[in-house]
Amino acid sequence: MRSSGDKDKNRGVSLQLNNLHQRLLHALSLGTRYYDEKTSQWKWQSANIEVQKQVIRSIDVFLDFVSGDARAAHHTVAKDSVADILGALLWILQCKSRPLLCMAANVAVKLVCVLPNSILESYILDLVYVLSSLLSSPFVEVAIPCSTCLNLVISNLNASSAKAVWEMCSLLGSILLWWPPTRFPVWNDVKLIDTLSDMHARTDISTKLVILKLYTSLALCGSVAKKLIENGEIFLQMVVQSMGKSYPDTVRIEGFRLAQCLLRSQENCLKVMDTCGEALVDAIIFGMEEIEMHSRKFVNKNSSTSVEACRLALVTRWAEEHVSSLDKQISIAREGLRTNHKLWVRGYVWDILGSLAIHSGENFNPCIHGSEIYINLIIICACLTFEDVIKKWCRIYHKEVDDSIQSEPASRAVLMMIYSPCNYISSQARLIFSRTYSADHFRNLVHTLEYTSSLESYGSFDKIQLIINLIGLISFLSLPHHHTLESKYIKKVAFIAKRCLGNDIDISRLSLASHLHATLYENSCCWMDAEDWEGSNILLFYALWGLAEMVHQSASLQNSSHISIVAIEYFGAQLVGKLIEICSNASLGHGLRWYAAHILSHFEFYGFPNELAKRVGICLDEKEYADIQLFLANGNTLSVHGVILAVRCPSLLPPELLLVKEKRIDGQSIREVRLSSHVDYEALVKLLEYVYMGYFRASEEIVKKVKTLAKRCNLQLLLQMLHRQSPKWGASFPSFDLTSSLVSAGSCFWDVILESKLDKLERWTCRICSHSVPHLHVHKVILQSGCDYLQGLFRSGMKESHSQIIKVPISWEATRKLVHWFYSNELPKPPCGCLWDNMDDEQKLFSLESYVELYWLSEFWILEDVQEACWNVIVSCLDNAKQLSIKILKMAGDFSLWKLADVAATHLAPSYSQLRDSCELDDLDDALVHLICSASIQLSQNG
Repeated sequence: MRSSGDKDKNRGVSLQLNNLHQRLLHALSLGTRYYDEKTSQWKWQSANIEVQKQVIRSIDVFLDFVSGDARAAHHTVAKDSVADILGALLWILQCKSRPLLCMAANVAVKLVCVLPNSILESYILDLVYVLSSLLSSPFVEVAIPCSTCLNLVISNLNASSAKAVWEMCSLLGSILLWWPPTRFPVWNDVKLIDTLSDMHARTDISTKLVILKLYTSLALCGSVAKKLIENGEIFLQMVVQSMGKSYPDTVRIEGFRLAQCLLRSQENCLKVMDTCGEALVDAIIFGMEEIEMHSRKFVNKNSSTSVEACRLALVTRWAEEHVSSLDKQISIAREGLRTNHKLWVRGYVWDILGSLAIHSGENFNPCIHGSEIYINLIIICACLTFEDVIKKWCRIYHKEVDDSIQSEPASRAVLMMIYSPCNYISSQARLIFSRTYSADHFRNLVHTLEYTSSLESYGSFDKIQLIINLIGLISFLSLPHHHTLESKYIKKVAFIAKRCLGNDIDISRLSLASHLHATLYENSCCWMDAEDWEGSNILLFYALWGLAEMVHQSASLQNSSHISIVAIEYFGAQLVGKLIEICSNASLGHGLRWYAAHILSHFEFYGFPNELAKRVGICLDEKEYADIQLFLANGNTLSVHGVILAVRCPSLLPPELLLVKEKRIDGQSIREVRLSSHVDYEALVKLLEYVYMGYFRASEEIVKKVKTLAKRCNLQLLLQMLHRQSPKWGASFPSFDLTSSLVSAGSCFWDVILESKLDKLERWTCRICSHSVPHLHVHKVILQSGCDYLQGLFRSGMKESHSQIIKVPISWEATRKLVHWFYSNELPKPPCGCLWDNMDDEQKLFSLESYVELYWLSEFWILEDVQEACWNVIVSCLDNAKQLSIKILKMAGDFSLWKLADVAATHLAPSYSQLRDSCELDDLDDALVHLICSASIQLSQNG
């Protein structure tokens, strides 16, 4: 039996709890309390900030009392108050006031700490949703308590029951969607992921849906998506099965969304298609059939089975080897175009058709499969739609922007059909296109193009009109008997390209095609999205494509020298210079670079300009470090560098090169290689220019000779350019990379060793030699081409110039990165995104130290590009890991890198007082401490 004292205490608790509850109700009465029939919950709202503050304070006091007595948390009054507390808290957490959000977030933490999970259970999902949306708040004092509260919610769950696992998955899915930093750590929870794997076979709809949503939230992280795919066939089968007709639309939609996340990169897409490509294509087709099945039903146009299937179909455009089901997919797309409903799906359908056409194989023949009638109907449908688009958009005063939903995608689809590598599709598209358009269409198109290209500024309508006019012009150029191609058309298109190159006009395809906007990816992380093949400025891409076609056709109608005169007189050498810049810029879309190179071939420039080749090309006319002498039948000789030939044109070197006896000429070891009598001297000189510089300039007469030599040397990409073949859609622009010479390709031409500082490397061994200090076997010709300091050292005549070992005062990791830059013109980057965030400070510091060393060395060796790249890496990493600033500051001081020291000191300035009082600055020199102090004073003065 309870004692009378216990009864008195209980009465006291009840009395105080009731009083606090009454105060809470009074505060709530100042707002509006109402019952939401949709959620079957009581809710509260008030726009008055003072009322909201009073409510928060009342909740805070109430929870303080409950936390002070274990019995109070289970009291009936406490249980009855939860609905009112949560109703008010959820409303206030959606306000915009920074102080109020901070108060409410801290009260939410207290709520989860104080009240048992069993009481809060029915409200947790609503609370998680609101708190998750605040995780990205710019205010640290808001984001931190929100994340603390969510961590408490997760830790309070007991995953021993199926219901609890369902709740945990549901909560995690919501949290991960809004809080990217948590995705990778959750993936690393082996126990949780194993539990999810065990649940793959569950057939109940609610569990299936929750699991898919959780996986989708995880796959928004590119690093996690890659790991999920590596998990193998069982997981991918579960994803594909979830898109099947046996599941309701809610599950299928989530399955399609998960697949979209997994297949965002080309590498991931190809892996998935190799594993379950056929099943995935079937699932997409079944999903697209919903366009017809639900034609008379209301469906959310932003997220339906058909829309998500179309979006997934667009993602799978990279997997060219699976385009064999072209006729199957086109027949489904035709169903979507048969009626006038679902216009908002048309953009997807046109894009899918265009992508299939441009990626079709040259010898694909639908007649074999009996599907030519379907493809012909699709082409007719596309051309008729394009005819309608041209009529509407080739009028200067036309302003019906609503037509843009399918105007740009349909026009683009016709263009891709016309220029499809598939002979059947291309010939049929040109035939049908020629019968649907007239001379009037062309005149109107050109007239409108002249008007729109001369505008000073562009609205959304003008951008679409200009794009469609360009697409129309390029399409007309494909016809065998197109209208007379006057030089003014070339000048007009070149003028558009010039404006784009001068950043006067910049139009992204995303701004024209609303169907490409995917809200699913808005909270994604760690996806290093490569730029689209067309590049970010779609207008520049179409302008270069059009210019390439016009110059090509003009050259076939007249002589190529006339084309050079027409273009160069109008723009001077500036156009050629800009095109070379485009080819050399690795950050631009591959398609842009291909068409720039294609145009250059009509101005007698053949090949692929490149920044690294610009450096290496200087060595062509230098006999220094040349180790191969090429002897021609006519007695001419050429001195070359074996390492460059071994990578760029190995066919010029005999297989038995190592057996060729070396000779000493002017103190250098030279191997003599005698070439066939069929090798022309002029052709060989130009070929070597291509090998060293990436491209060359030559007349048509010499080009004929180079074609023969390039064919014998199996230089297919050069042959494509020499024959001026149109670029293949999606093809990567050829790179100039010599890193393979660091292994087998250039092993017989190594002539120097780069030795790094002694590191803490255990059991370091070299497979080439017995030298025990970490080192790399390299080539003097490559090193000196990229570094004036080393060039001077090798030529100085000092002891070091004759040494076989060059000691580099940096670590092994830094040395490897430096050598990679010498041979590729690219500096390896450190881990980023979630991979970086989940490294401990020691790992981060180890990764960053090599860049600080390189930053110092590049200043000493005068490597400006390396120094800039290292600076960008260091500053970016410090922004994301300020706790490393003290270590980096100390390194900067040791190397006398005062610019870097200033940056590190600026990061430490806000914490100067705490760091000083905690003695964390004691290991730093007085000069470095003074830097932090000065930065702190400057910060306080600036407010």
